[in-house]
Amino acid sequence: MNAQLTIALSKGRIYEETLPLLAAAGIHAVEDPEKSRKLIIKTNHDNIRLIIVRASDVPTYVQYGAADFGIAGKDVLIEHNGKGLYQPLDLHIANCKMMVAVRKGFNYTAASQPGCRLRVATKYPNIALEHFANKGVHIDLIKLYGSMELAPLVGLADAIVDLVSSGNTLKANNLEAVEHIVDISSRLVVNKAVLKLKYSSIQPIIDIFAQTTHLNMNNSL
Repeated sequence: MNAQLTIALSKGRIYEETLPLLAAAGIHAVEDPEKSRKLIIKTNHDNIRLIIVRASDVPTYVQYGAADFGIAGKDVLIEHNGKGLYQPLDLHIANCKMMVAVRKGFNYTAASQPGCRLRVATKYPNIALEHFANKGVHIDLIKLYGSMELAPLVGLADAIVDLVSSGNTLKANNLEAVEHIVDISSRLVVNKAVLKLKYSSIQPIIDIFAQTTHLNMNNSL
């Protein structure tokens, strides 16, 4: 008898780009979470269900065993520190970059010399603190949860640290990316204890995800 499996996912781009991986493993949601208000979604397998949580909460649900495994962005995992999690696979989906951005015309090169001090707005404090510490730049960190681009425009911050995909939002708000911090993609994360207990159920799914990811990467070359 197959073990009950719970998969933690977030709505939006990660969910959409995860669907082909789930399909390759023969897993199909019976409802679209983008249209349903349900937070627990059944699949075509009686023993497999999806739970829909905020992207930043996926590692927490997996860490504490509320979900057996899930898919989370590298940005979220860095902030979470990955405690109690096994990260067997970079799925190479939801790709973007963590960047420093400033208002156009701001002299970032001069303002970010070692010993300088900047006001930086972000929802990624660990990433921002480590990045500027490595540069020898002191920062006053301002934690925001949304509308990051507004901060430099109204004088709240000199710079922001945020995810950048196309860069169109920055351009629309008269901002520009001035420094690359790290490439971001989404990873498969598994509860370490659960992997041992439910290995025969989870490992085949990991293997299929790995094969599908490798095939997709080869096809994109």
